Amino acid sequence: MKTFFKLFAAQAKELLRDRMSLFWYIAFPVIFILIFGAIFSGGTNLNFEVGIAAESEGPVSQGIVQAFEAVESFTMHTGSREEELEALRAGNRSAVLVIPAAVEQLVSVPGGMPGQGASSSIAEPVKVEVLYDKGQQQTTSIVLSIVDQLLEGIEQQLTGKTRLLVADQKPVAAEQLRDIDFLLPGILAMAIMQLGLFGSFNIVSLREKKVLKSLGATPLPRVMLLGSEILVRVLLSLFQTLLIIIIGRLVFDVQVTGPWYQVIATVLLGSVTFISFGYLLTLFSKSEESGIGLVQLVQFPMMFFAGIFFPTTFMPDFLQPLVKIIPLTYLGDLLRHVMVSMPTEYPIVTSLLVLGGVTVVSVIGSVLLWRWE
Repeated sequence: MKTFFKLFAAQAKELLRDRMSLFWYIAFPVIFILIFGAIFSGGTNLNFEVGIAAESEGPVSQGIVQAFEAVESFTMHTGSREEELEALRAGNRSAVLVIPAAVEQLVSVPGGMPGQGASSSIAEPVKVEVLYDKGQQQTTSIVLSIVDQLLEGIEQQLTGKTRLLVADQKPVAAEQLRDIDFLLPGILAMAIMQLGLFGSFNIVSLREKKVLKSLGATPLPRVMLLGSEILVRVLLSLFQTLLIIIIGRLVFDVQVTGPWYQVIATVLLGSVTFISFGYLLTLFSKSEESGIGLVQLVQFPMMFFAGIFFPTTFMPDFLQPLVKIIPLTYLGDLLRHVMVSMPTEYPIVTSLLVLGGVTVVSVIGSVLLWRWE
């Protein structure tokens, strides 16, 4: 154990002396946050264009329309079903709600208004048709979530039940969905990815300088050598996380809404995934120059196709298979969920399985293909 801590101290000192590496691991993500945060933090929330077509002008239909108009994140448009559907097809609406005339039957008291304890005169549920563009998955998932909560609140009013808890949730969810809230977890995911991929190439330098060959002739277990390096990278990733969160909170008022243990666990999982993946890549590199080229070949597609700077749903359909095989896609999705409570684009179990699978495959491949020279 004493040998392990000596190796750890040596690795940490070497990293601290390498100012260029510290710049890329720490200063570079911070610069990204400040630049993109200044562009996208503007103090405005995400806003969605929502159309509504009411087939009746009765009090219940009007009450529903007024309830949706009160949602700050919705810009409402009223018109006929055909007009609003055409606007949706043209890309000018995030969703269109069609309120059937049957909603007026939800109250049996003539002229009764929602919230007066009126009883329902029908047994079957009334379906409010919600039309949306299936190609905009992330946007529509947010809109549909708000619509479902709002309809639940309206139903509670119609049955005379309190809706205080439901009403209190909507503005909180809307205020958190700013551009900077989407961007900051993505930049953290990018920083973890860079630390894992580039940080692992210290092994290539040691191999090229024949240092590993000399160490291979000693009783030093390779697990101890790699373990000390991995611990340094993991601790640095936690420092990255703390620094990025502090800057996001103080400069752009980004609040971490999820439990801290979930944030830390996600960061640790992402760090181990990309560190192990980075070590696997080192085994295909004979020199530092070829290693850097290989890392860049892997890094750039991840940065631009993993949804770091904008939702992956904005990408054309032919790129979606590429998006789904990039592990950074799932790390960014998980971080946005645990940090700012953003709805996940992929099931949490799927993201965990992908990141865990990449880790296992990378570790097994690194062990089987390892060489001292």
